[in-house]
Amino acid sequence: MTVQLPFSRPEVRHEGHLKVTGSAKYTGDHYPPGLLHVACLSSPHAHALIRGVDTSGARDLPGVHAVLTGADIGDVRFGRFLRDLPVLATDRVRFIGQRVAAVAAETREAAEEAVRLIDVEYEDIPAVYDPREALTADAPVLHPEAAGYLTMRGDGRELPEHLNLQGDLVAGRSEEEMASAFAAADRVFEHTFRTPRQHQGYIEPHGAVVWFEGDTCHVISTNKAPFTLRAHLATATGHPAEQIVVYNRFIGGDFGGKGFSLDEFVAFYLARATGRPVRSVMSYVEELSGAGPRHAAELTLRTAVSSDGIFLAHSADVVFDGGAYAAGKAAPDLVPHGGLDTMSAYSIAATRHRLRTVYTNSVPGGHMRAPGEVQAVFAGETHVDLIAGELGLDPVELRRRNLLRPGSPAPDGTGAQSAAGEVLSRAAEGVDWATQPTRGRGTGIAVYRRKGGAGRGGVVLRALAPDRFEIVTGAADQGAGTVTMIARVAATALGVDESCVEVVQQPTAVAMFDQGAGASRVTRVLGEAARLAALDMRDVLAGDVLAGAVPAGAVPACAVEFPVEVTREAEAPRGEASDTFGAVAVEVEVDELTGQITVVRAALAADTGTVINPLSHRGQLEGGFAFGLGAALMEELPVEDGQVLAGSLGDYKLPTAPDMPPLTVINVGDTPGPGPFGAKPVGEFGNLGVAPAIGNAVARAVGVRLQQLPLPAEAVWAGLAERA
Repeated sequence: MTVQLPFSRPEVRHEGHLKVTGSAKYTGDHYPPGLLHVACLSSPHAHALIRGVDTSGARDLPGVHAVLTGADIGDVRFGRFLRDLPVLATDRVRFIGQRVAAVAAETREAAEEAVRLIDVEYEDIPAVYDPREALTADAPVLHPEAAGYLTMRGDGRELPEHLNLQGDLVAGRSEEEMASAFAAADRVFEHTFRTPRQHQGYIEPHGAVVWFEGDTCHVISTNKAPFTLRAHLATATGHPAEQIVVYNRFIGGDFGGKGFSLDEFVAFYLARATGRPVRSVMSYVEELSGAGPRHAAELTLRTAVSSDGIFLAHSADVVFDGGAYAAGKAAPDLVPHGGLDTMSAYSIAATRHRLRTVYTNSVPGGHMRAPGEVQAVFAGETHVDLIAGELGLDPVELRRRNLLRPGSPAPDGTGAQSAAGEVLSRAAEGVDWATQPTRGRGTGIAVYRRKGGAGRGGVVLRALAPDRFEIVTGAADQGAGTVTMIARVAATALGVDESCVEVVQQPTAVAMFDQGAGASRVTRVLGEAARLAALDMRDVLAGDVLAGAVPAGAVPACAVEFPVEVTREAEAPRGEASDTFGAVAVEVEVDELTGQITVVRAALAADTGTVINPLSHRGQLEGGFAFGLGAALMEELPVEDGQVLAGSLGDYKLPTAPDMPPLTVINVGDTPGPGPFGAKPVGEFGNLGVAPAIGNAVARAVGVRLQQLPLPAEAVWAGLAERA
C-alpha cells in the first residue's frame, strides 16, 4: 500500500523563498572581480575545410585579452560518451554554428566586435542532410578520422559498417524468428512515421563562469550533472579531476538539455590563457543552432496480428538524425534508447528493434525529456489506431486485448507490474469515450509504459542536535523540487518534523558523488540514499530521541555527542523493474474550413506509486502534458540545408496557458515503485501520450490521418481538401 502521511500534505518548497524574492543566484548572476566576457565565432558553412584563420584584427582591438582558435589549443575533443566534438574546430567544420574561435574581452560588446574581425578562409565540400542519404555508398563521409576517436572510458570503439553511422543497436529476436512469426499471422500492418527536431524550451540559456586559483579550476555552470561535467572537463583537457571544482545550485529550466555543455570547455582555455575569470552565456541563436535538440526521426513499424486482434510480432526500424556530432548522447551505443518503446505497453511474443543514429551536416542532436521515447510512442500509438481501423475494432478494445498484465513478459524481456488496464480505462472515462463523437469532434487515446534510468548518488546526513539535521548533496536543482523531496524523505524516515531538516547543496569538492539529474532517477537514487541515511541515523541515536516527540526548537537530554555524521549511497541498477504506466485521452474539435485543431478537454491517468511532493508531482504531469501539446501542434525546429531557421524562442512557438485545455489528472494504482516509500518516476512521463492521442482524435473527428509531427492546421486542411 502507498504511504499516506505525511506526503499527502502539500509541500512547501525549501528553496521557494529564494526564487520568489529574486535571491536565488543562477549561473548568469555571477560576476566575480576581474571578469572577462566570452564570445565565439561560429561557422556559416555546413561542411567546409578550414584553410586559414586570421585573428590579428581581433587581437589588436582594445579590451581584448585573448583570442583562441583550434590551432592554439590543439585538437581537443569532448562528449558525454564519444569524444568527437572539437572545443574549437581545427581542420574542418561540419555544421552551421560550429565554434571556430573564441574571444575573452572586458565587455560583451568588445568580445562580439572582436569576433566580427576574425577572418576565416573556408573551402566548401559536399554536405549531406538526409540520414538515409548519408548511409548510401557514395555519401560524403563526415568523420574520415573516426577510427581515432576516444570514449569517456579512454578507449576507442568498434567502427560501424558505415562511417556515417553514429550508433547501431539491434534488440530482440533474430531476423529468422521474426520472419517466421510474420509468415504465420493473419494480417501484417506496416506504417512509417516522422518526427522533427525540437528545442527543449528552457528560458535560461547554457552558460558558465570559470576561473583559476593556482592550479585549481573553479566552474559555475548550468550543467545539471556537476560530477559528470568535472569528469568531462578533466578527460578533454587533461587537467586533474581533483583540481576541478564544479558549483551548481539553481538551473533555469532543463527538460533534458542541461546535461550537455559547450561553454565550460571554451571558458576553461580562456581563463587559463588570461588568468582572469571568464563568463560565457550562449545567445539564443547559439542555443537553437547548436545546443543539442531532440533528434528528428523516421520510424517504420510492422506488426503481425491474428484474426481476433492479438499482436503476435512487432518490428521497428528507427533512424535518428544525429547531426554533425554524437557528443550530446550519453549511452555507449550512441542511440536514444527510448526508440525501443514503440509498443512496450503490450504483451507481444516476438519483437525486434533496430535503432540507428546517423551523422548529417546539421545541428547535433541531444537529449530532451524522454529521449527517443516521444518519437517511439507517437509512432506506436498511431500505428495501433491504424490497425484498429483496418480491423474494425474500437481503439480502446484493441489496446485492452493486448496490454501487459501483471507478471506477463514485456517486449524487453522484463516482467511487468502492470497497471496498464486501469490507466487505459480511467483515461477513457475522463473524456466519455463511450459517447459517439459528432462531426468535427472526436476522441483519441494513447497508452504507454516508462521505466526509470540507472544511476547512483549519495548524501551526507549530520545530526547537529536532536532536532536539527543537515543533509549535504551534490545534486543540482533544475526546478523539479529535488531539495524538498530529500528533506521530506529524510524527515519521514527520521520521524521528525520536516522543519528540522535542512538540505545543503555543495560543490564537487565537498559533496558525495551524484550521477546528476536525468533519466527520471533523482527521487529513486537520492531519495533512497536519504532514507537509508536517516535509518542509519536512527540507529546511531538509539531511536528514542527521534520518536516524534521532539518539537521544533526543543533539545532533550541525550547521551550522544553532536554532531553525528552518516553517509549513504544508493543506486538504480540498469534494467531495474520500475514500470510506470500512463494513458492520455483527449477530445478535439477540428475546424473543417481551416484545419485548426482545438483540444477541448483531456485526461491523463498515471500509475504513480507513492507521491512525495504532491504539488510538484501534479506540476510535472501538467507540465508534461503541455510539453506533449507543443510537440503535437506547434513545435518544430526548422532546418533547411543545415541552417536552423529559428533565431529565438520568438520564432519557435511554445505552448502557453491559453493553449492548455481543461485537464483532468488521475492518479491510479497502489503498486509501489522502487523509490523511497514506493515512489515511481514521473519527470519524463506526462508528455509521452499526448501527440498520438491528439492525432488519433483528429482522425476520428474528420477522417484525416497524419503520420508526422507536428499536426499543423495547414496539413489537416490539405488532408481535408484531398478527401473532398
